[in-house]
Amino acid sequence: MAKKPDSNRKLVAENRRARFDYAIEDTLEAGIQLLGTEVKALRQGRANIAESYASTDGGELWLINAYIPEYAPAARFNHEPRRKRKLLVRTRELSRLMGAVERQGRTLTPLKLYFNERGIAKLELALAVGKKAHDKRAATKDRDWKRQQSRLLRDRG
Repeated sequence: MAKKPDSNRKLVAENRRARFDYAIEDTLEAGIQLLGTEVKALRQGRANIAESYASTDGGELWLINAYIPEYAPAARFNHEPRRKRKLLVRTRELSRLMGAVERQGRTLTPLKLYFNERGIAKLELALAVGKKAHDKRAATKDRDWKRQQSRLLRDRG
């Protein structure tokens, strides 16, 4: 169900640590309800979703702890940088995600924040399971071995 990478997307923020800390099972695209000053700050390419996560509250999906800095020219009409932001997903997807999080112990973690080809801010969410320390070590070991393997092949050929 993951979408193909699109060259028209303008990447604003990426959570690279998520792929190391979590085993990604499924991804989906969600819209974000933003204020005008937040959109302008995102267009400047300034945001951080590294420590953020998504949670359900009152039958709605929320992005918590995402950092979008204040937009300086807005002065006193600015937004709060770490406020909760509502995520826009279809009802069927929301019920599926809520079930996975509550019953199966999954986590909703954001992977990317970007503008799509129509200029609308979107968030790529992942339904994930936390990795244990030994899984992380194994992933690091495999990555190092593949890097070393490619070096050996490059040097021989």
